[in-house]
Amino acid sequence: MPAGVCGCCGPLRPRYKRLVDNIFPEDPKDGLSKSDMEKLTFYAVSAPEKLDRIGAYLAERLSRDVVRHRYGYVVIAMEALDQLLMACHSQSIKPFVESFLHMVAKLLESREPDLQVLGTNSFVKFANIEEDTPSYHRRYDFFVSQFSAMCHSTHEDPETRTRIRVAGIKGLQGVVRKTVNDELQAIIWEPQHMDKLIPSMLFNMQDSEDLDRAGHPSTPSGAGQDGDENPAALAESCFRELLGRAAYGNMNNAVRPVLVHLDSHHLWDPNEFAVSCFRIIMYSIQAQHSHHVIQQVLNHLDHHNKNTPRVRAGIVQVLLETVAIAAKGSVGMIQESKRSDAFIYENEISTPPNLWLGPTVLEVFNTLLKHLRMSVDFELGETSRRNSSSSVSSGRGKESEERIVQNAIIQTIGFFGGNLPDYQRAEVMMFVMGKVPVYGTPCHSLDTVKIGHQGTKRIQTMLLSSLIMVTSGFKSKSMAAALPPPFLDPLFSISLMEDSELRQLVLEILHNIIDRHDNRAKLRGIRIIPNVAALKIKREKISKQDVAFMKKHGQQLYRHIYLGCKEEDNVHKNFELLFTTLATVTIELANEEVVIDLIRLAIALQDMALGSEENMPMFIRCGINALVAAYLNFLSQMIANPPFCQHVSKVIELRNLDAPYLLPEHIFRDKCRLPESLDKEDRQLYFQTADMAECLAGPGYNAERLSIPYIPQVTDRLTRRKSFVDTISLQVDIMSNSLPDKSQLAEEITFETLKKAIDTTGLEEQEREKRRQVMEKFQKAPFEEIAAHCESKANMLHDRLAQIFELTIRPPPSPSGVVSISAGHTQHQSVPIYEMKFPDLCVY
Repeated sequence: MPAGVCGCCGPLRPRYKRLVDNIFPEDPKDGLSKSDMEKLTFYAVSAPEKLDRIGAYLAERLSRDVVRHRYGYVVIAMEALDQLLMACHSQSIKPFVESFLHMVAKLLESREPDLQVLGTNSFVKFANIEEDTPSYHRRYDFFVSQFSAMCHSTHEDPETRTRIRVAGIKGLQGVVRKTVNDELQAIIWEPQHMDKLIPSMLFNMQDSEDLDRAGHPSTPSGAGQDGDENPAALAESCFRELLGRAAYGNMNNAVRPVLVHLDSHHLWDPNEFAVSCFRIIMYSIQAQHSHHVIQQVLNHLDHHNKNTPRVRAGIVQVLLETVAIAAKGSVGMIQESKRSDAFIYENEISTPPNLWLGPTVLEVFNTLLKHLRMSVDFELGETSRRNSSSSVSSGRGKESEERIVQNAIIQTIGFFGGNLPDYQRAEVMMFVMGKVPVYGTPCHSLDTVKIGHQGTKRIQTMLLSSLIMVTSGFKSKSMAAALPPPFLDPLFSISLMEDSELRQLVLEILHNIIDRHDNRAKLRGIRIIPNVAALKIKREKISKQDVAFMKKHGQQLYRHIYLGCKEEDNVHKNFELLFTTLATVTIELANEEVVIDLIRLAIALQDMALGSEENMPMFIRCGINALVAAYLNFLSQMIANPPFCQHVSKVIELRNLDAPYLLPEHIFRDKCRLPESLDKEDRQLYFQTADMAECLAGPGYNAERLSIPYIPQVTDRLTRRKSFVDTISLQVDIMSNSLPDKSQLAEEITFETLKKAIDTTGLEEQEREKRRQVMEKFQKAPFEEIAAHCESKANMLHDRLAQIFELTIRPPPSPSGVVSISAGHTQHQSVPIYEMKFPDLCVY
């Protein structure tokens, strides 16, 4: 029989082709033939080895129909493919999937939106199928590129454009679901794919933000569209799903395209969209991966260190948001974990679960402090250029923009430190305190000589403001842990600065730390409180640790309060904060001994204000007397001593009548008349030491100590800097006075001097005094002085050793003789062998 006759006979065609042909009706409007489709499905399930041929034949027909624009048959072919995919889950489905993906690619390549949507829907159905075995050779590079291009569709018709974008987002979501669970498809996290996936989602999310700014509400707020048909909502959902599936090693590749997209579209100023994106990121990723995001933002801030102030401020605000969410999440993890006894036992022998944030803490602060310094440099540079140029308005704009950056950095430092646990917050406090520069003194973080006095003050003010935020709400069980010497010494050193604003910041930091029962709000404002009991002040019995702290550091605290009161630039707020400081110390740290010391301090302040040797303005003198009156009125009621209260009330009443300018309610008014001088002879207007000692005479108080006048003791190693010349001249005076006189060097040796030398009764006491001086020197002297002293001793030691080695290490004698120089001539001296001395180990 001829071959052509055989090809025309329908019954001789393969059965799978006949079954495939039967599902297509003559008129495509009739749709897929259900009965014939059931036969094809039954055949495919019964003979799975034929699936690849069925898929190839369907792909051939679909390609032909696409070229001929017979879109009705294309829809039927894709519907058949979808049903076959859902019905067949055997291992033989792999070749069939290749044919299916080839057909989907054909549809996506076409320019018809309907076909693109049709192919996307089929791909999404395929993505939801869980395959039994992983695919070794299947790649989705084309689909990532094509779906990403659909996400950026610019079709003229808005509805069609929305359909294409929604289809593209769904396709990307399908790719993510199909690949992230397949260990062999980890290539999806590589940069070339993330650089297409992430910007496509952000583009649609950003488009919704732009509509909101233009006054057109997005679809979820009332446009009437379903959430699945809204590109912005669908893109956000896909973005969250992608980040939620990101593993430890993939986090950087997922965050980097976000930063690049924000740079490319200039979304840091304004930064509402950037903040929104990173909120989504921080709440979508796993908590232990948060430090990756913080690290990426920090690196990005370094990359933009020379950008405009508003861009840097936008990045810092994003960093603030990420840090806040990460800190809250870590604290929440601790609180949740501590509910189990197993964690408590494990926590005693291992690291707390939030210490993953620990390495990032110092890096965050180092980076922020570096950019704070750069911002101050930019601001000062603009100020100097503004002074030298005629453009004033542009300079002010630049200065205000740099202030925005600085405020954002301060808020980030404060918020980050304020959300850490107490044990980490204490370390952060010391870390920030160590970065506060003191003008004219060495500082390991900032070169104060280059930035000058103005720049140093700016940085001091900003860092102290951030410390106020860090210490806000800080509750420490002992003052020794909250105020260790490395933190307390530089803090008190700044309290002696000749700037009232800096002193105010220091006092506010002390209030945050000392006030552990939140009594400051009740003490706000310096005034004569008529009834302290009505304030309902909360207090506890002072602990032994706090008693030891006051014995060790109390004099240091009193001295800085004393010196802070006599500053000539003090204003009303300074006296208010000083009163609050004395009151909080009384509430939190005062026992019977401390109460006596505080009264002595108050009397010393009164005497200083009345003294003639101090060249103080009259406002400062009256303000100090008003501070003493307000504090002694508070103290007398706190210790509940009726005679003491009566004496204080009597003095206050007399002042109301004769000298109202000595009371806080009058002196701190704007138009208070100041006297020309204070009447020191009118003893009834002032608090008398003898009367108070008589009132406190009794059990509990050592009133005899009140007769000892308070003298501020130098207990801190950093004191006020006046000038470099004063410091150098002081060192020269000390050195000249310490040098012995020549007459003393030639002291005559007599019987009395020998007797004193033999007498050993005072040697032990001298030795103890010498040891005490050495310890005091190493505790209170500046580091540079100690280092120079040790270096000089080390050099002296090396010189002595060199001399000893030169005397002892000689070349060994030799029988042939040694060379010696005598009177300029070389002589050889022979040494007999029997006279040579050998070491014991060399003798047989």
